[in-house]
Amino acid sequence: MATMKDIARIAKVSTSTVSHVINNSRFVSDEIREKVMRVVKELNYTPSALARSLKVKETKTIGLLVTATDNPFFAEVVSGVEQYCHQHHYNLILSSTAGDKDRLLNNLQTLVQKQVDGLLLMCADARFQIGRDLNLPLPFVIMDWWPTDQSVDKIFENSEYGGYLATKTLIDYGHRHIAIITGNLKKSLAQNRLAGYQKALTEANIPLNPAWIIEENFDIEGGISGMQKVLNLTPRPTAVFACNDSIALGAYQTLWRQGLRVPQDMSVIGYDNIHLAQYMSPPLSTINQPKAELGKLAVETLLQRIKNPQENYRTLLLEPEIIERESIQLLK
Repeated sequence: MATMKDIARIAKVSTSTVSHVINNSRFVSDEIREKVMRVVKELNYTPSALARSLKVKETKTIGLLVTATDNPFFAEVVSGVEQYCHQHHYNLILSSTAGDKDRLLNNLQTLVQKQVDGLLLMCADARFQIGRDLNLPLPFVIMDWWPTDQSVDKIFENSEYGGYLATKTLIDYGHRHIAIITGNLKKSLAQNRLAGYQKALTEANIPLNPAWIIEENFDIEGGISGMQKVLNLTPRPTAVFACNDSIALGAYQTLWRQGLRVPQDMSVIGYDNIHLAQYMSPPLSTINQPKAELGKLAVETLLQRIKNPQENYRTLLLEPEIIERESIQLLK
């Protein structure tokens, strides 16, 4: 593989002159520039990204750590992050933990050792206990949720308003017997969506029935188990707020296996508006999280932090919106 020294020897110039030509870092006459670039082309020279990163202490690489790549919501967010990394000429290294605490800590260490310029952290598992402080030696941004309380840049969605909006939509369709299948209530976003549910019921003068609050995990299995519990309730609710679309997928599965129909026998509303939601049978009404905007803000916030490490930390809040499809029966 050709080096700058090879180019300098053939072009009969100094190595520093070759560096100035290639990096465009200082004025070089057109004659010398042309001579150097001719040799560069002849030798098919490609600058070393590793050498450059060691010199300027920048790898143009971002690490993204998620704990649940099998969740469609996270997959769609990752796609958005990758798109905006590409637009800013950054590479993305994706790492997942599959619900394993040791793997999470090892992957964080590996990303640091790879000298990424910054980290995006997105957690889906409330079972993790990884210590009070992370003490990462590089800039990072928390997306969605993380199991420690850090003084860092954070990007959340207004999950309490989203929970309120989902429940109010069911109420507007005439439902008063509404169950909720939450995610793990150790997670703040699950607590917030539950708070939104409670607020909508209170506003509509509908008594809160604690038996109708079903705590499960934010996955399809949680939806399967949660809907089974809902169907055993007496009286049986007419509608269910599934606190993410994966839970709604599991709820659909249980209803189908029981010979019940959505929405004739049970109305269902989800949360996240994953791409698959519009193709469910029937198409799922859900709360849309602005996933592309989340990815864009995460990348731009991290790059801003990398460039200006002394700026005050920010917490950014994204607003959800209702997407109405055919999974809710009108009772009025």
